[in-house]
Amino acid sequence: MKLLLRLSKEASKYKGYYAIAIISTFCLTAVNLIAPRVLSAMTGIVERGMDENSMSKILMLTGILAGLYLLRVLFRFLSNYIAHKAAWYLVGDLRRKTYDKLERMDLSFFHDKQTGDLMSRVVNDTRDFELLYAHIIPDMITNIVTFVGVLVILLCINWKLACITCFPIPLILISGIIFAKKVRPFFKISQSKMGELNGKLQDNLSGIHEIQSFGQENYETKMVDEKNFDHITAMLRALRTSAIFHPSVEFVSSLGTVLVVCFGGLIAYHGNLSVEDIVAFLLYLSLFYAPISGLATLLENTQQSLAGAERVMMILDTPSKITNKEGAIDIQDVKGEVSFENVCFKYETGDEILKDISFKCEPGMMVALVGPTGIGKTTLTQLISRFYEPQSGRIMLDGHDIQDITLESLRKNISPVLQDTFLFNGTVKENIGYACPEATDEEIMEAAKAANIHNEIMALPDGYDTKIGERGLRLSGGQKQRVSIARAILRKSPIIILDEATASVDVETERQIQQAINGIAGKKTIFAIAHRLSTIRNADLILVIDDGKIAESGTHDELVSKGGIYARMNEVQS
Repeated sequence: MKLLLRLSKEASKYKGYYAIAIISTFCLTAVNLIAPRVLSAMTGIVERGMDENSMSKILMLTGILAGLYLLRVLFRFLSNYIAHKAAWYLVGDLRRKTYDKLERMDLSFFHDKQTGDLMSRVVNDTRDFELLYAHIIPDMITNIVTFVGVLVILLCINWKLACITCFPIPLILISGIIFAKKVRPFFKISQSKMGELNGKLQDNLSGIHEIQSFGQENYETKMVDEKNFDHITAMLRALRTSAIFHPSVEFVSSLGTVLVVCFGGLIAYHGNLSVEDIVAFLLYLSLFYAPISGLATLLENTQQSLAGAERVMMILDTPSKITNKEGAIDIQDVKGEVSFENVCFKYETGDEILKDISFKCEPGMMVALVGPTGIGKTTLTQLISRFYEPQSGRIMLDGHDIQDITLESLRKNISPVLQDTFLFNGTVKENIGYACPEATDEEIMEAAKAANIHNEIMALPDGYDTKIGERGLRLSGGQKQRVSIARAILRKSPIIILDEATASVDVETERQIQQAINGIAGKKTIFAIAHRLSTIRNADLILVIDDGKIAESGTHDELVSKGGIYARMNEVQS
């Protein structure tokens, strides 16, 4: 009930649509209740004998019946379409809300999540809300109103026979409660398995090159097949429970009909029930048991919808660990002075990554971070943008603790160029302009020239309007890196983070990227992570990270002259 109340609050935005749908549902139910009575009245007229007056009454009742059937078409359209319209708008809202929440979650939230599973929650699980609001709730209202209305009419026709009709109802309700408790966990497991299947498919399609390169097609087909049948097995467990429940409800309902026919015949035999009332009773009997028989389907669909709703609400109710602090300020006119003061950091699991890190970077300086892979260099730069929070110490930007700055204004002043460059499936212009949507074509070209990529873009088939494919597959590694640098330059942020910007390119491309970096050096504060020491020889400050600490710091010449870790690294690379 708590979940249903929560969902009702989400749906309240479309209460006008629901009001129209519910009123139409009531009207439709009223038409369905009146029509059998008109038919029974026509039967009574025929039973009593036909004359000219009787014929005129039958014609009038025929006209009323035709009008009722026309109204039924109208009310059914309004009930179905308006309910679907409201439900799909709600699905759209929840998809946007769920996606927006995912976008704003801290990076640690994604460490143990599969992309495919999260996609399943955004797309598949939210779709179940349409089932709830366009089918289950309207059908439930219709069934309740129909059941009560028919029961009142049956009691008016013959209260004894009506009581006999109600005999199976307690059995159906008890079995329905048992069914709901048993089937819901199965649907929840089924949707979880669907998320795992989506996750595996997403991984495999992203890594199709590796699968084919290492000849693992058969293995991966087997793995996908296992995930596929895990989902099918879980779904069949739910459907097996349903397959037992549905026929059971139909059998108990049929017993009610048998009892009515039996006792109704006895009552009619003793002359206490007219033919007209018998016809009416039998016509209403199908209406009476239809809602009860439909209870099985409603319960099954409800459990499936609520299982999906729980998975969606889990995301919506999960708080982000990194949010704006109360009273946080929008920082303006950032110069780019960054300092770490005794910063320590560890992930939720594992040992401490960074230990007592302290240094200061003046505006316009280039700070290089070097050290073994996995030592915490990338983590250190991500702390500047508050993708993670340190356990102790503080990070200052222009004299302000970054926790006192709004996330929006903080990240607006930092542009990253990552080793694993991500480009969207669009044009070159769209990817460079992503950092600054209002940028003109001229500004995009100037950024590309500064990144030393303009001439290569112009050599593409459609220049800046060339489609580059998913993740920029039509570009080389070096081209993607320089497009990423152009994107960072276009944003005009005072701080740029270069995470292994030249790690996987050839010497000539490295030279071109280095020229692009040299072009912005001194104008912006740059944090550069590098394994190739040749790319950071001109850095104003080099920090050698070892065992989570700053083992050495200084310029290239200073560190070489010390003969320490950096000097050995330089000697090996030389």
